[in-house]
Amino acid sequence: MPSFLRKPKVLIALGVAVLVLAGGAVAAYLIATKKPGDVTNTGVEFTAPPPVTTETVPEPEPEKPKKPKTVSWPRYGYTLQHTRNFQPERVLNGPWRKDWVHQVRALTEFPPVIWKGKIFQLIDDGELVSLRARDGKRRWTRRVGALAASSPAVDAEYVYVVLLERSSGSGQGRVMALRQRDGRIRWSKVLPSRAESSPLVIGNRLYFGSEDGTVYALDKRSGREIWTYRANGAVKGSPTYSDGKLYFGNYGGDVQAIRASNGRLVWRNGAGVANFYATAAVAYGRVYIGNTDGRLYSFSARSGALAWARQTGGYVYSSAAVHNVPDVGPTVFVGSYDGGFYAFDARTGDTRWRHEAGGKISGSPTVIGNTVYFANLAKRETVGLNTRSGRRVFHRSTGSFDPIVSDGVRLYLTGSSSLTALRQVSERHR
Repeated sequence: MPSFLRKPKVLIALGVAVLVLAGGAVAAYLIATKKPGDVTNTGVEFTAPPPVTTETVPEPEPEKPKKPKTVSWPRYGYTLQHTRNFQPERVLNGPWRKDWVHQVRALTEFPPVIWKGKIFQLIDDGELVSLRARDGKRRWTRRVGALAASSPAVDAEYVYVVLLERSSGSGQGRVMALRQRDGRIRWSKVLPSRAESSPLVIGNRLYFGSEDGTVYALDKRSGREIWTYRANGAVKGSPTYSDGKLYFGNYGGDVQAIRASNGRLVWRNGAGVANFYATAAVAYGRVYIGNTDGRLYSFSARSGALAWARQTGGYVYSSAAVHNVPDVGPTVFVGSYDGGFYAFDARTGDTRWRHEAGGKISGSPTVIGNTVYFANLAKRETVGLNTRSGRRVFHRSTGSFDPIVSDGVRLYLTGSSSLTALRQVSERHR
């Protein structure tokens, strides 16, 4: 949930808007809030991946059952490019049984990260929790701040967290590194403004943005500042890495690319008429990012040229997931406040299919295998759709924001105040 939606000032602003409308300014209001339309610019470069068809996927030969291997999910969005796309070695298509549930007393807005059988989740009230993936047993907890709205990042030694408020009402954020074994603090740095950008670790560097528009590159071992870049608006999303560059949008309506090595600007495009809250996804030589003007945008990753923009009819806080769908091709998935979940052609922006969710979608989808999962904020449920057809193949009556991560054995479903582990029912138990 965008942090401004938690503030009482929003209710005051809505009340003022109602009074303005009642005062006879309806026509002016409608003009001012008219949604922008679609944009198409042909000729913008697109790197097409090799086609994937169901016919080219060989049937596995029968073999002795072996214990499935788990993998790590070390950052928000899974890949450095934030494609939110996980293709496990083992087919994970259900049916599913509940393995365990971990309940908390506060909002669990963002999904956890996973490192070799250990789960780390940052709760919105500023508590960092570590669980055992196999049974959900708590390893340790640490109070790291008063308010948070991001996922942590994890590597072989440490967990990294970014906080909206280090203490209640302080207006200052915080970034920290904690030893993943026991939660002991390695270093802590107070930020001059709040921050809700999920951190990104690459090599020995830690990258994230903040509400005063500063993007930071820190030494992950010490917290020492390496460089900063100043955008013209709050940077809420996680910086996305590809080909030596970091990509992100901001609340000034810009999308930009900067060099990860020194923070120097490569390009900036002010195409958005409103705010970029979402985290960018980079694939096929393109940048995909949603805006509160209701559109999903596609830019050239090399030059920043706008390839297309598609209007959904409601805010697009959702970060996009990207998948080369068998027999269909490169596809971008995103949810909207208009109650629709969309699959767009990654090259052209044409709509492949639309699923009517019947409620606002605020969080971001995840592709696991050939299923795309999203959470319905209005209905408090999680839905899985076939990436090719949009047909529903999964449903759970829990979920609000970012829905599912996986370690290749289990699905971990983030509810509004819980984390549920689901394990696939084996053939002999069906």
